[in-house]
Amino acid sequence: MDSIDTRLLSVFDEIYRARSVSLAADALELGQPAVSVALSKLRHHFGDPLFVRTSSGMAPTPFADGLASRVRTAMEALEAVLGHRNDFDAEKSTRIFRICMADISQLVLLPRLWPKLRLSAPGIRIDILPLSNDTGDKLETGEVDFALGVMPQLVTGIYQKMLFKQSFVCLVGKNHPRICDSLTLADFEKEDHAAVSSSGWVPIIIDREIARQGIKRRIALQIPNFLGAAFVAENTDLIVTIPTRLGDLISGRGSFRTFPVPFPLPDYDVKLHWHERFHHEEGNRWLRRMISDLLSE
Repeated sequence: MDSIDTRLLSVFDEIYRARSVSLAADALELGQPAVSVALSKLRHHFGDPLFVRTSSGMAPTPFADGLASRVRTAMEALEAVLGHRNDFDAEKSTRIFRICMADISQLVLLPRLWPKLRLSAPGIRIDILPLSNDTGDKLETGEVDFALGVMPQLVTGIYQKMLFKQSFVCLVGKNHPRICDSLTLADFEKEDHAAVSSSGWVPIIIDREIARQGIKRRIALQIPNFLGAAFVAENTDLIVTIPTRLGDLISGRGSFRTFPVPFPLPDYDVKLHWHERFHHEEGNRWLRRMISDLLSE
C-alpha cells in the first residue's frame, strides 16, 4: 500500500473542519499554495476530488465524508503517541515499588526512607522482598524495581550504584561467661557460633573466607537472618559474626558486646541495582535518586 505523509492528513482534517483552503492554511500556519499542493496530493492518492467549491465554501464529497472520522481518529492517535511523556508525579502517585533486600538493608534504609516518602509521596507503597537467586531475573521482567545489597551474579543489562562499604564485627552477649574484654582467634575457634543461613550473599562471604583461611568455627545454631542471630546471642553464649552497620544500629538496644573479627575479613560493597529497561523511567529515577542520597557515602 502506498504511504502518505501524515502532514497531508492534517491538511485534510483542517479543510474538512474549516470548509476553506485559506482558513485551513491560516490554522496550520502554512501558505495557501502549500495547502493547495497538499490537497492535490490527497486527491491523487485517494482518487477522489475530496472537496469541491460551492457557494458556501469547500464542500466535502461523499468519499471525504466517509473518510473524515477515520482521519480524525488517526490524528488523535498520532497526537496521543507524540504527546506521550515519561511523567511521574510523586505527590499524586499511588505506585507500588518493590525492592529486594536483606534484613540489614531494611534496618539501614527503611527508617530513613519512610519519613521522606510520607512527606514527598504520601500515596506510594513499598513492598520489600528477600534477595534470592532469581532477583536478577525479576529486575529484568519488572517484577521488582530495585535490589539493594550484594549481587555478584548479575544478568545482562543490570545497572548498579555503589552506596556504602560494609565490614564485619563479632557480637556476643554482655554476660557471656568467658568472653569479656577481648576476642582472640583462639576464643573464636573454641566457642560455639550462631550462623546465618540466608540474607543473600553476605553469609557466603563469611563462610568462604573462613574456609579459605582454614579457621575452625563450630556452628551450633543456624538462623535465617542476621537480626535474629544477634538477639539470640544476647542471652546465650554463642558468637555471631555480623555486618558492622548492624552492630552500630543495635548498640544500646540490648545487652551486647562487639569485637573486631580476630582474622582478616574483606569489606564488601552494598549497591543499588536496577535493569536498563527501566533506567530512563521517571518513577525509577526518582526513587533511586532518593535512596542514593540517603545511603551513599
